[in-house]
Amino acid sequence: MQALLRLIQSISRFSGETTAWLVVPLIFATVYDVVARYAFNAPTQWAYEIGYMVMGTHALLGMAYTLRYGGHIRIDAFAQKFSETTKAIIDLIGYAVLLPCLCWVAVALWEYWVLALRTHELSGQSAWNPVIWPFRLVFFVAFALLILQIVAEIIKAVSYLSGRRVAYLDNAEGH
Repeated sequence: MQALLRLIQSISRFSGETTAWLVVPLIFATVYDVVARYAFNAPTQWAYEIGYMVMGTHALLGMAYTLRYGGHIRIDAFAQKFSETTKAIIDLIGYAVLLPCLCWVAVALWEYWVLALRTHELSGQSAWNPVIWPFRLVFFVAFALLILQIVAEIIKAVSYLSGRRVAYLDNAEGH
C-alpha cells in the first residue's frame, strides 16, 4: 500500500507542478490581447477563450495537488482541537462518502467529453469558437486525478489508524 501511496503522491505532485506552468502562456495571451486591444485597436478573437480554458485547466488540474499538500479549506478552529486519531477518522469517513460521488461525476464527465468529441461541439463563446472537447477532457482528467489523491488520503488515514504513521497530515515529505 505504501508503494501505491507514493505513486499517487508522485502523480499529484507532478500534475500540480506541471500545471502551474500554465500561468505563463496565460499571462502572455492576456498581455498580448491587452496591447492589441488598446495600443492597436485590434482585439483578438481568441484571448477570452484561451483565458478561461487555461485558467480552468489550471484550477481543475490543481485540485489533486492542493489536496495532496493539505491546501483545501478546513475549519481549523475545530480541527486543531482534535487529536490526530480523530482527524484521521473524520477524514476517512469524509473521503469514503465523497469518493463514490466523485466517481459518479467522473463517469458523467467522461460521457460529456465523448459527446463533445463525437459531435465536434464548439464553444460558442467567441468568434473564434474552437472545439470544446480538449477542455472537456481536462475536466475528466482532473477529477480522475482527484479520485486518485483521495485514494491516497484514505490509505494515509488507514495507515495512521493502524499505527503505521508517526504524524497524520504530514504531507511535506510525501508520506
